Amino acid sequence: MTDNGFESNIVKFFSPDELKNIKEKLNVLTGDIVFFAADKKQIVCNVLGSLRLYIADLLKIIPQDKFNFLWVVDFPLFEYSTEDKKWNAVHHPFTAPSSIGDISNVSDSPNADLASLKSRAYDIILNGTELGGGSIRIHEEKIQEKVFEILKITKEDAKIKFGFLLDALQYGAPPHGGLALGLDRVLAMITKSESIRDVIAFPKTQSGSCLLSNAPSPVSERQLKELHIKIDHIKK
Repeated sequence: MTDNGFESNIVKFFSPDELKNIKEKLNVLTGDIVFFAADKKQIVCNVLGSLRLYIADLLKIIPQDKFNFLWVVDFPLFEYSTEDKKWNAVHHPFTAPSSIGDISNVSDSPNADLASLKSRAYDIILNGTELGGGSIRIHEEKIQEKVFEILKITKEDAKIKFGFLLDALQYGAPPHGGLALGLDRVLAMITKSESIRDVIAFPKTQSGSCLLSNAPSPVSERQLKELHIKIDHIKK
């Protein structure tokens, strides 16, 4: 916003009334900047969220030496993948729905209102950083079967991948849940480290190698045979 009004290469796409409403709605003053992002909702949220944190750090407006905790709840239970053309679990396929009644009669079609279903998942946040997360899990066999049906996980695949868990449900598993904390993330915040790598017990690199133990190291033929792994060298 300048003394002469908005200046940007996208101003031409807004009518005078729209620009006026933007100025009034956001209380825009001379020297202010209004950021726009256009894409899928999750991408827009991630981009503007990162930008907000970057600018806040740049302007030194984030309070120091304060610890503000909060719980994030009411996560969506499912999200639709346009690439896979099916519904996926936001947390994991064993996350309990907030309401048993909401999921009992829903269909698995792309037009179904599955996106509105909430889960009993939760995250613990400190100063905008996720310290850990977890969920209450499904403990009723019929509800678990319904979730697998929506996720298009066949009974055969479910038995192979999660057989031991499904067997437990048949014996009457009690309601249960949990929470996993990222200890290295907690230590990074306590020590005010700029990078989480500074507090991890062994070096982390983008290549996946460990500078301390020289991993990954060469594997012997005997070890490969024990794991039934065969390596073929393909000539280009």
